[in-house]
Parts: sequence; C-alpha cells; structure tokens
Amino acid sequence: MNTGNAVLVTGGAGHVGGEVIRRLARRGHDVIALAHDRPAAAPRVLRGDVRRENLGLDQQSLSGLTGDVGLVVHCAAVTDFGLPQHSYTELNVDGTANALALARRLDAGFVYLSTTYVCGDTEGVFRESQLDIGQRFSNDYEHSKYRAEQLVAASGLRSVIVRPGIVTGEYRTGNTSVYKHIYQLLKVVVEGKLRTLPGNYAATLGLVPIGHVADVVVASIENFADNVGRTFHAVGSNSLSLQVVSDVLAEYPSFHIPAFVPPSTFSEDDLDDIERRYFQKVGALYTSYLRRRVEFDSANTRERLGVTPPAIGPGYFRRLLDSCLRTGYLGRPEPSVDEVLARLQAKRSLA
Repeated sequence: MNTGNAVLVTGGAGHVGGEVIRRLARRGHDVIALAHDRPAAAPRVLRGDVRRENLGLDQQSLSGLTGDVGLVVHCAAVTDFGLPQHSYTELNVDGTANALALARRLDAGFVYLSTTYVCGDTEGVFRESQLDIGQRFSNDYEHSKYRAEQLVAASGLRSVIVRPGIVTGEYRTGNTSVYKHIYQLLKVVVEGKLRTLPGNYAATLGLVPIGHVADVVVASIENFADNVGRTFHAVGSNSLSLQVVSDVLAEYPSFHIPAFVPPSTFSEDDLDDIERRYFQKVGALYTSYLRRRVEFDSANTRERLGVTPPAIGPGYFRRLLDSCLRTGYLGRPEPSVDEVLARLQAKRSLA
C-alpha cells in the first residue's frame, strides 16, 4: 500500500459522505471529495461518476491522485427504495466494483459504507462478523449492498466495512437535512394518509443519528491499519420498538396514529382507493421493517474503535419529531398551554 495521506471520499455531496468530509477536515486530514452533480464541502473536489471506469476521472486527475491517496472511502450509493433493479446494480454493485478497481490502481486501502440491513429477513442478533447466513432480502437495495460487500471481501484489497442502520437526525437536536426512508413513511402516517399498516408492535427499527455514523466512519479511517478485514456497525445501543414509536406518536395531538395489524390479516383490498394508492406507493416499500425483530451487535465499534453507540429511546424519537415540526415537514405543532394563555391575555388587553 502506498504511503499517501489523502483520503478520497466518493459520494462527497451525499448525506453521510458530506458529514464524513466535514469531520475529517476538522481533524486535519487531507480530503478529496468525488461528487457527481452537486457541490461538496471539501477543499479539493473532483467531478466523477461511479458508474464509469476510473470513476469517470480523466488522466490528469488520476495522475494527481497516484501516490497521494492512501484510502478510498466509498460512500456513493443510491439509497431510495422502489427503483428499477438495474439502478441498484449499476450504482451500488458495479459502482463499488469501479471504486475497488480505482483503489487497486492507486494501491490504496478501501473503506466501504454498507448497511446493517444486509441482514435481510434475519431476526434476533445480527453480528458484525456475519454476512451470508441464508437470509432473504426485502428489497433490491438491501440485496445490492450485500452483493457489494461480497465484492469487497473478494477483492483482496486491504479493506474495512462500516454498516449504518437507518440514518436519522442529529442526536441532541433531531435535526436533519435529508428526509428519506423512515421520514417519508412517518409523513404519510401522521397526516392520516395511511391509517392501517401490517406490522408487529414488537418489531424494531435500527435508527442511528447521522453524527454517530460519521464518527464511526472517521474512527475506522484513523484506525484503518489495525482493523483491516473487520466490519463495524454504526448503530444505536438498542433498536426502537414499534410499540414505542406508536406510544410517542400518540403524545402529539396533531398526529394521526396508525393501527398496526398482523401481516396475516392485512389486505390492500380493505383499504379505500386513496389509502390503497398511498400504501402501494409508500407503505409497501417499508412494511418489511415493521415486522422484523432484529438487534445489531456493535462490539467491534465499541471495543476496537472506542466509539460508544448512543441510546435510542423515546426521548430521541421525540427530538426527531419535534425537529420535523419546527421545519414544517410534519405540519405545524399544536400551541402550548402558555401560548394559548398568552393569546387570550392579548385579546383581553385589546378589548
């Protein structure tokens, strides 16, 4: 492996990639961002395309990286659900193969950003050391990340894998700049567009604050040499049950509360036309996450990287919801008692 100190981050304009770059830059690392069609917050930015050989970089750019880049951190991926299968193959699988080929050309190490949901339909504890356990996959996204991990393992490169859970807002504030996945489902649920969903109140969601994901990626970069061949789960210290989600949603007067019914008794035919359309367009993409009871082991992250997973409980979920209310993503919050009394006092003063 060459002795270059620079870190090349693909997906540099993305949610996780951008947060990783900001942390690396603050810690004094020489960071190069590879971005496709959006600006990236890095001193050095290259335009590229992971779907192309050499990630779409020209010969001059490649020459500038040779001997300079010691690590390629591959964050670029399509994470939206419900896309055509070829989109996941092209971007997540073939894109990873192209990133691996570039790392090999540069004689650099490789850090791959995967997902804990390569676990597929596994229930119970899914460990960092596990990958192929005979699981079935709920969607093409999960399967594509599993296939990409197989490529990394078979590449022969010095590599580390980081698997985030469901990436959500900052831990202390709940704030996020990206409303995807769980947020999209929450929106149609609390607005009353989806009132009934197939689910199990004991099912668990592996939410993880964006800051913790970036911390784990940065720690895996800074401790790369000591952890080649290892996988790290970037997750909370616990998963959040659907029962807790339902209970917290019930605290908000402006929210509709969905009914979760056993999947065996759920039928789209029981929904009215409008709700059925929302279920087919949004709900059906996420129902597998409302059935699984899975916890993600993070022993490597705690013991080898020294990064402590945050507790994920009702308080954190409330902060996510409160942030969505502040930004207007989930409507406007109901006025507090103090606000109501203040308005009444103001009216009396004008009378």
